This record gives sequence, C-alpha cells and structure tokens, in this order.
Amino acid sequence: MNQTYTGGFTLPGEAGKEALTLRLAERWGADVIRDSDGTKLSDEILGSGHGIYSTLCLVREDLEWAKAHPQLMQQNFLMSAPVVADADAVTIDLLAGFSRDQFVVQDWDGVEEFWQVHDRTTGEVLPITRWALGSEGTVVVRDAVPGHTYTVNFLVMRTWEEISMYNHVTNDWGDREHLMAVEPRHPEVAEHLLAWLEQWCTENPATTVVRFTSLFYNFAWFWGSDGNLPHLYADWASYDFTVNPIALRAFREQTGRTITAEDFVNAGRYTSTHNPPSDVYRAWMEFTWEFVLDLGRKCVDVVHRHGKKAYVFYDDSWVGLEPFSGRFAEYGFDGLIKAVFNGFEARLNAAVDVPIHELRLHPYLFPVDLEGKPTFAPGGDPSTDLLRYWVTVRQALVRARIDRIGLGGYLSLVEPFEDFQDAVARIADEHRRIRALHLSSARSGDETRPVRVGVVTAWGALRTWSTSGHFHENRSLSLMHVLESLAGQDFDVSFHRLDDIASEGVPAVDVLLNAGLAGSSWSGGDAWSDPRLVTAITRFVHDGGGLVGIEEPSAVAPGAGLRRFALADVLGVDQDTGDRRVLDRRRFDISSEAHPIMDRAANAAGIGPVPGLMVLRDDVHVLAASDGAPVATATPFGKGRAVYLAAYRHDAHTARLLENALRWAAGAETPQWLSTNPAVSVAAFADADGDGTVVVLNDTLEPQHTLILSNGRAVATLDLPPAGLIELEVAELVAEPAPPGTC
Repeated sequence: MNQTYTGGFTLPGEAGKEALTLRLAERWGADVIRDSDGTKLSDEILGSGHGIYSTLCLVREDLEWAKAHPQLMQQNFLMSAPVVADADAVTIDLLAGFSRDQFVVQDWDGVEEFWQVHDRTTGEVLPITRWALGSEGTVVVRDAVPGHTYTVNFLVMRTWEEISMYNHVTNDWGDREHLMAVEPRHPEVAEHLLAWLEQWCTENPATTVVRFTSLFYNFAWFWGSDGNLPHLYADWASYDFTVNPIALRAFREQTGRTITAEDFVNAGRYTSTHNPPSDVYRAWMEFTWEFVLDLGRKCVDVVHRHGKKAYVFYDDSWVGLEPFSGRFAEYGFDGLIKAVFNGFEARLNAAVDVPIHELRLHPYLFPVDLEGKPTFAPGGDPSTDLLRYWVTVRQALVRARIDRIGLGGYLSLVEPFEDFQDAVARIADEHRRIRALHLSSARSGDETRPVRVGVVTAWGALRTWSTSGHFHENRSLSLMHVLESLAGQDFDVSFHRLDDIASEGVPAVDVLLNAGLAGSSWSGGDAWSDPRLVTAITRFVHDGGGLVGIEEPSAVAPGAGLRRFALADVLGVDQDTGDRRVLDRRRFDISSEAHPIMDRAANAAGIGPVPGLMVLRDDVHVLAASDGAPVATATPFGKGRAVYLAAYRHDAHTARLLENALRWAAGAETPQWLSTNPAVSVAAFADADGDGTVVVLNDTLEPQHTLILSNGRAVATLDLPPAGLIELEVAELVAEPAPPGTC
C-alpha cells in the first residue's frame, strides 16, 4: 500500500480532547466523528466539518422520565432455582441466585394469568389452588411431595439495563446512576420515545447521522448474585426480553394462540438459539417483528424528517430487528453498523439489504476487553490486539464489500500509544484500498464463485452468517468455527431451513453442509424425523450433489429408527450412542492413497473422535482416525460425494481441510487462485476485460512464504511480512512463468 486515501473511517471523539480528536481524524483519514457511551462531543468537534454520528439508545436515554414511571420498565420470565421438597409445604425464594440489582419480582399484573409452578419430577403444572405468593418475593407450594423438585416461572421487571451494567462494571463508574430500559409496548412509552426523539433532533442540528444503538429489546443476559457464577445465561438472538403482560395478551388476541411462561423458560434452557424453535415461539418472534418494525419505522421517519440519516447498530438491543427476516429494508435505514471480532460477523454485515455497511473494529477503546484482559491499561498491548483482529476480519473483507470501518470508546486512552495510532492509520488505508477494488471490479461476488455451499439448520436464512453471539463467546460451537472458515473462502454461501427443504426440495447449491451436536438447532433436532427431508437430500447427493457433515449431522433421538444419523447411508458413517454396543464394528484402514481432501497442507490432526462412530461400508475412505475411530472420511454415493468430519475448530490448516472437502464434494477440486500456504489468503478482483488485481494476505502476525497458483499452475513466489498485503496484476501473473522456489 503506497497511497493514502481518506474517508470511510469513523473516529470516536471526546470533549476535552479536541486537539487529539482532530489530529487523529486527519491522520486516520476520518470523515466522521462519533460519540460513545459516556462521552460527549464539544462545539469545536461538532463544527470541525466532519460528519457527526450521535449514538442513541431510545429505551434508556431519558432516565428521569423512567424513574418517574417505575412500572413501565421492561420485563421477562425467569425460572426460580429448583427446590427439592422435604415436607408437604415448600417455600421458594424467587430471585435466589439472580442479581437483585437487575431484577425485581413483578407481582402486580398477571400473577394468576401467566405464572406457572411446576413439579419438575412429574412434569405437572400445578393448579393455582396449590400455590400462593408468600412474603418478600417468595412462593409457597402446598401439598408438595417430599423428594419432588419444584420451580416457579414468574415475571420480573428489569431495573438496570444490561449494557449499562456491563459498562458500569467494566469502567468502575462508581455511583453513576443506573440506566433503565422502558417498555415501548406501553402506549405512553412509545409516545414519549417519539416525542423525545423529535425534540432531540431539533436540539442537535450538527448531527448528520443518528446511530441507533439497535432499537428496543436487548439480547438476553441474566446476571447472577454468586461471585463464582456472575452470569447465568446469555444469548444474543434470544427473545426472552420481549415478554410482558401487554404483549402476551396482544399475542393471544392477534393470533388466537396462547404462549405460556414455559414456552420461554423451557425448563431453564430459555429461548436459546442453540435449541430448535417451537412453532409457537417462531410465531412470537414474527409477532415481535411486526411491533418493532412499526415503531422503528416511525423513529426512522422522525430522523429523516429532520434531514439526518439513520443508521442502526446491529448488536446489543437488536432483537426483533432481524436483518434477514425479509422485511429489514422496510425500516428505511441508511446504514448498518456491526461490532466485529472476526470474519463471519463482517460477512453478516455485508449481506444485509442496506445502502451502507460499517464495521466497528476491536479492540474497543476501554481499559480492559470483554474478558477482563488489559488493553489500554498496564500490561496491555492494543496494537497487537488490533492487528490480530484486523487480519481475521480482513479475510472476509476481500470476499464481500464493507463501506466503512471505525472504532468506539474513549479516544483519550490511545494518546500514549503511538504504535497503536500507526496501526490504525495502516488498516484504515488498507480498508480503503480493498473497498476501491470491490467498487472497480466488474466480476466480484457470486459470478466468481463456482462452488455454491448451502448451510442447513433449523433456522435457515434467518441466521445468515450467525449462530448466537461473537466468536470469543462460543469457542466450543463447531458451526461457528465452520462459519469463520467459510467467511474467508471463495465460495457462494447461502443458508437454508431444514423444514423448507422437506417441503420444497434442495435449493440450487452444489454442496450441503450440516454441522452441530445432536438435538441442537444447528444439527436440526426433530426436523430429521421428517422422511421428506431425508429423501430430498439423499436423492440430491445420489444424483450428483455433495454433502459435508460435521460432528453429529442429521442426528435423531437415540434408539429411533434404523440409524442415529438420518443421512448415515449417504455419509457412510453412523454413531452408536450405547443402544448398539452388542453389535460388532467394521474394521478399517486409513487410506494410504493421496486424497484431494488431505492435499495442500490440510490437517486433521486436531480433530478428536465422536464417541461410538462407526464405518458402515467398505467404500468409505477413512482419511484420518483418532483413538481407533474415524474422524475424517470421504464416501461416494451414487453420482455424488459425501464427507464426514468428527469435529471442527477453525485455524489455517483445518480451514484448508474444509475448503478441500467442499470442493471435492462438489467435484471442483482445483480453485482458480490458491496459496500453497494456508496461512495466506488470495482474492482476485477482475475488471471488465477479465484482467484485474490479485490481493495476497498474510493472515498471521508472523512472516510467511508461499507459492501462488492459478488453476493449479504456479505463477508467483512471495514472502510476506507480518499481517502483510501484496497486490499483483492478473495479466502479469498469467503471462509469465513463476520464478523458481518452493515452499
């Protein structure tokens, strides 16, 4: 990169640090300055000629109004900690184990209508005649059976908004007041929010973009009272925090269906995205979308009426916004901003139907990061953190265009870190160059991706490029690792719901991919009990399609039917969960012949075995094994091909393994462009004449050496510095033989 560009960068400003703010705005090529939680922008910054983002979270902006209307806060269901009866009466402390700073029992509306008491030993819901409210937030269960376990599903009001809690604790804000989230289902709340926003827009003429910190409902985050268990439950796609008596009654009136406390509590699992959604829960989600869209669109209209643009921040209180519901464009947002730690989150942002796509990079300008590790504090190394995040995200940026990048937090923290300032300047220029290549490319996107990969789950397109939360929070989730690998690879990736395949057939893809633990929404759960689904995919592969299964793909309940994996006959492997232990296992040898899946520095060494996995046929090629069990297999099936991997964890070598597996299953083993070193990415941007630019990325913070192949032929030998980026002209690469050298 030998050219400096400007624009496409959002810088967090800070009153009292005007000189620093404006100096770094120039150094980083920023065209926009934003505020952040806990910071303000001074008149000098507002009048500097930059675009101005103002951050608003409407449901927690007006604290004084919220304190004056204490019964209008947001609510949700909780399940009490289970209590084992030792007598015929049981007293249950409803909030035992929960944070009493966050939750207050809501016992004035809907107790008899919505609360439930369960005998969890029998599964019985007790009639109201067998329980009653006790004193000081308790419920007393009568006629209990000693030895049985009892719980209460009850409504609470949240008196401290969760992101305010996090910011408060992380930054040690002491006696700063706790913010509260009001419930917009109350008509007086919705009216107040719109009036407040109207007045705010009038009083802030310098703001060019209103950056909504999402809209109305947070992802679920239950804080605890036990220091050894400070967080009880968190799910970034859960609708637990959308529940209140007004909504429950409106749902019943509008849909004719009743949704219960147990439909949300789910025996303490809550509405986790990792569990397949019930029909009534999906109906609740759609019911919530309608409300959020109606009020959200009115908010956007207010902003536009004042001549400002409206952007929305996808994280935090995004629930109900649903960018892949098919209705997101109806809001009229001018831009979407997404906080990213990794590549698949960048791909999520890029896939949304909105004019401008912006990423907020990490590290956030806080003293410590989300895991409590020092960043802009003694012992921190923010420059290394920044570059590590950047090379991870950058792999995705060369696959899908992002219009803007930026930072958030307290700019003053970077003042002593000159090397961090240099690193930001570097990545700002790199992003602008990558964006320019996308804009000038005549054939970026699907046209250059011959292999179409369809990821199939219980959620389908609604969870495009996402599962639940950020990569650092779900390190054990195999599908999240798969998505991270796919985000940096040259495939056309789409997402499909298993129920839709059962009713409509396999979509137009070359390879289907199913990954996850048995019973999870990612593997599919009960969807695999539908013979239409199994038949559709079996015929798809038999007729020449590809299938890649990871972990426990297509798993059905143990002991149900002929196979544990519904697609076992296609995959060539199945799992014994204990019900087939008396049956002998087929012996196998690890394939001695070189296989394309294990080529090009692919590595299955880190893949551990799935308990009870067994080979079904002699035509199954076992490519790798662990503890005597197959962990990577390749199997012909009719005219098609199937691959099984026992587990998946993203790194450069397993990503190459996945890439090879998908290409082999699709019958397209030779990519157009390839680096022989898996730690180096290659992306081509073709112009109208078929020429263009090849971008080569070092995806590590160590020097790397590689050969570049074009359709299997070596065309360049390169040495890349840490996090390096090199541009090569296609015409020069394909016209001349590669210089000597090997990796």
